Amino acid sequence: MTNDSHAEEIRKSGFESGEKPLDSLSFSPGDPGQRYPRQNPQGTDALGDPLTIREVARLIGCSPWTVRHRYLPKGLPHMRSGRLGKLIFYRAQVVRWILQRQQKGGM
Repeated sequence: MTNDSHAEEIRKSGFESGEKPLDSLSFSPGDPGQRYPRQNPQGTDALGDPLTIREVARLIGCSPWTVRHRYLPKGLPHMRSGRLGKLIFYRAQVVRWILQRQQKGGM
């Protein structure tokens, strides 16, 4: 490559001969976060924090065995991480379920 073609290549790239490419890049000062509207209209806290079965048991005030054998069959909201995966609960769903059960007259 000749010096003239090398100089032309540098000019096409926008970099001057003495600058390092990373030093001469200009990034916008704006927030690099999400720029699209949220898909969930209730916000990010609609489900609450994910909980393990032990944390749900502590929240309800019982054992993990009781959660699994008594409350899951009664409709305690949960999901599995796979066909045989661990159970995942979400705090807001569990609290809503408890409140609904209490209004109906018990757990």
